[in-house]
Amino acid sequence: MSSRRASEEAETPLKEQQQEPEEDDERGTWNSKWDYFLSLSGLAIGLGNVWRFPYLCYKNGGGAFLVPYLIMLALVGLPLYLLETGVGQFSSGSPITIYRACPIFKGIGIAATLARMYLETYYSVVVSYPLVFLYNLVGVGLPWATCDNNWNTENCSQLVVENSTYQEVSGHSRSPADEFFHYQILHISSGIDETGGFVLPIVLGTLAVWILVFFSIFKGIRVTGKLVWFTVTFPFVMLLILFLRGVTLPGAWDGIYYYIYPDFRKLARLEVWGDAASQIFFSLGSGGGALVSLGSYNKFRYNCLRNAYIVPVLNSATSIFAGFVVFSVLGFMAHQTGIPVEKVTTGGPALAFITYPEAVAMMPLSQLWAILFFTMLFFLGIDSIFAEMESMVLTMTDAFPRLRHGRTWVTLAFCVALFLVALSCCTKGGMYVVQLLDSYCAPYTFIFVGLCEMLVFGYSYGVGRLIRDIQMMTGKVVPYFWYITWLAVTPSVLAVSVRIW
Repeated sequence: MSSRRASEEAETPLKEQQQEPEEDDERGTWNSKWDYFLSLSGLAIGLGNVWRFPYLCYKNGGGAFLVPYLIMLALVGLPLYLLETGVGQFSSGSPITIYRACPIFKGIGIAATLARMYLETYYSVVVSYPLVFLYNLVGVGLPWATCDNNWNTENCSQLVVENSTYQEVSGHSRSPADEFFHYQILHISSGIDETGGFVLPIVLGTLAVWILVFFSIFKGIRVTGKLVWFTVTFPFVMLLILFLRGVTLPGAWDGIYYYIYPDFRKLARLEVWGDAASQIFFSLGSGGGALVSLGSYNKFRYNCLRNAYIVPVLNSATSIFAGFVVFSVLGFMAHQTGIPVEKVTTGGPALAFITYPEAVAMMPLSQLWAILFFTMLFFLGIDSIFAEMESMVLTMTDAFPRLRHGRTWVTLAFCVALFLVALSCCTKGGMYVVQLLDSYCAPYTFIFVGLCEMLVFGYSYGVGRLIRDIQMMTGKVVPYFWYITWLAVTPSVLAVSVRIW
């Protein structure tokens, strides 16, 4: 190590005289920059891009929503992304060990890790739903296409072309897709106080998810980095295929019109800007420690500035493109049933597991499109779990370096423990637990952690020192934009977001 490098590291407690990551054989580094890039993309591009963003865009002014969305991308998404990946790369540390520069704040990293563990428990169950759908697709036809199944009730009513007929029964009836999801997939109980027994297909699907996760990450990033070449690129191919099919359907452009038609009056509402900030924040994976962990496997001289621009922009572009995929099909559904597009538009899991499957049932070759759609959903979800679990295992092995030689057992312990906790979401009342955890566990914690990160590394560690660290690694001049956002803009926006939540 040169004398200049030694003197620079002596002034920077974040690094603490650590060897460059490429020299750390026990910890490992990425085989190539593409492994890292695809892993980041897999973390950022997930289920929320398909079922949350399109609905938020429609609900909050259509094309006008892109104004606050892109502003929040610049003021929240990019600064947090560079901060977390840059700090992780410079320190070669985990979400907890990066706070050795300011040890009193180590609890922030612990909070992020615990919140991420809770998130992965119920998220793994949600990722299992597409597997259960695919299992039910074995055979001929779609099981949710009619009301002639043993799980259907007397309230089941198939959509008809005549709008007046649908309106007459819509107040007290449920579609076949709705009943299939609730009664055949979930076997849902009457409320969270009625747990019921385990739903075996969901238990087995969740077990399959965790087995796949274990065998994908127990050897570290050298295996995961190669696996993501398929698991990340496959959903993009499926999105393109579904888009080409969707825009050729009758009524597709009516749905797209409702998706992008701008209503600038809605921009005056504070909740619209809050939705934009939250979507940017959660879709990029900020605040949970995964960005820090993935960045820590980079070689010391890697240009982290480049990915801080590319991946967030790619994530946003994918969200926008997914909106065209979804709303082209919803427009077709509205055309077939005579129901206005706004009446068939929903957000969240209902869009992915009820509305979209219901629309697919009306297409020619419906089983093929259903298989492609649910396969895409599965890979979108599993990619995110890979990155998050890697972060958790790294946090443990960095905190207790002796465990690095037993990484396989650490990974197994995490997978078994989180699977056992996830069983609480695999009961007949499990969907209520999923909604409870999703609403009150992760959102506030991640926003608060993001705010704390900005304050710790912006003020306690110091923006000047942070900028110097990044310039030392990349050899690039860091623009003044980062000074302004890290010191004032991003902390202010996050503080307001915490207040809203």
